[in-house]
Amino acid sequence: MLDFDLLQPLIWSWLEFAVRWTHVITAIAWIGSSFYFIALDLGLRKAPNLPVGAHGEEWQVHGGGFYHIRKFLVAPEHMPEHLTWFKWESYSTWLSGAALLMVTYWAGANLFLIDPAKMELEVWQAILVSAGSLTIGWLVYDFLCKSSLDEKPTLLMVLLFVLLVAMGWGYNHVFTGRAVLLHLGAFTATIMTANVFFIIIPNQKIVVADLKAGRTPDPKYGKIAKLRSTHNNYLTLPVIFLMLSNHYPLAFASPYNWVIAALVFLMGVTIRHWFNSRHARKGNPYWTIPATILLFLAIVWISLIPADYLEESDAASRPLTEYEMKYANAAGFEEVTDIVISRCSMCHADEVAWDGIGTAPRGIHLDNEARIIRAAREIFLNAGATNAMPPANVTFMEPEERRAIVNWYKAAQQG
Repeated sequence: MLDFDLLQPLIWSWLEFAVRWTHVITAIAWIGSSFYFIALDLGLRKAPNLPVGAHGEEWQVHGGGFYHIRKFLVAPEHMPEHLTWFKWESYSTWLSGAALLMVTYWAGANLFLIDPAKMELEVWQAILVSAGSLTIGWLVYDFLCKSSLDEKPTLLMVLLFVLLVAMGWGYNHVFTGRAVLLHLGAFTATIMTANVFFIIIPNQKIVVADLKAGRTPDPKYGKIAKLRSTHNNYLTLPVIFLMLSNHYPLAFASPYNWVIAALVFLMGVTIRHWFNSRHARKGNPYWTIPATILLFLAIVWISLIPADYLEESDAASRPLTEYEMKYANAAGFEEVTDIVISRCSMCHADEVAWDGIGTAPRGIHLDNEARIIRAAREIFLNAGATNAMPPANVTFMEPEERRAIVNWYKAAQQG
């Protein structure tokens, strides 16, 4: 039976999996309902005999049945007895995403968050920057939306794009490449959920309260909510890309990852414009297809530009912390170093030697002692406690070698 020192990282890994799965489930629910209502709204048609205040209607067929849907531009004359609210999908997505950020990046700050070649930070400082930065975007964006720019939606979108690019550039001067894109995604998702929590739902509640009180609702509340909802619609696809980017070092490990992110935001606009135009029956904007392809090719080209500071960003560029030193001093470290370098470093290195792999998987490098020490937990989980690595055991890691990794990790925990 595993003792607590070995059981703890396994439980923590399953916790991360559970939180990640929850995040994916809630995100699917939010994105699904969001995309559906945008498509529904754009597809509404005028029809004779619509009720007073109705903006349009739509007939849809699904699951063997027909649906007749009507939209009231401000509100119906009377409050319906049953009203379904769409808000918890957004809230749950943000809350589970925040939990995943804490479990993965805050708890694993030394490996996934802090890049000493960019900025020397203590763990608590990195966490403070991480958490604090997520609120900045909403405050600036909300200020812009409440200014006279609300009558200039195109200019407002351009300024939002500039804000996102600036934050990506700023993150790239503080965090690891992997954390840069993840935080930019979280930064954007915070704006989106804040739109729902602070603007869209409260405005809808004002309209409902007016109906219940017999007052005529002010149409401005619906107009404001519609603007924020449209912004969320165009930001959704880039956020998905950014959240998945941690699996692709070519995206996050580039020194120009913030430029890649900027182009991804533009791709989000071209892709959504295609779907939105189709749903609104405004024809097929075919120009968006080559535009999207060109943007993607530009991303590929940028990702291949080599990093000039590769040597400076080596994990050995700073002294090991007291916590990290326990792995260096643990019994079996020299043996494990030999094992990892012989079995893993052909892929997990600055210059990958394995055919078909361009960059180190997940951006994890294991070609020197300092890097092995900082990835101790990942090595234990993937090559000691499980046989996930090397994939298909292509380098023929022996059971005795895996036991050596487990014994070294255990010794470090007990040291």
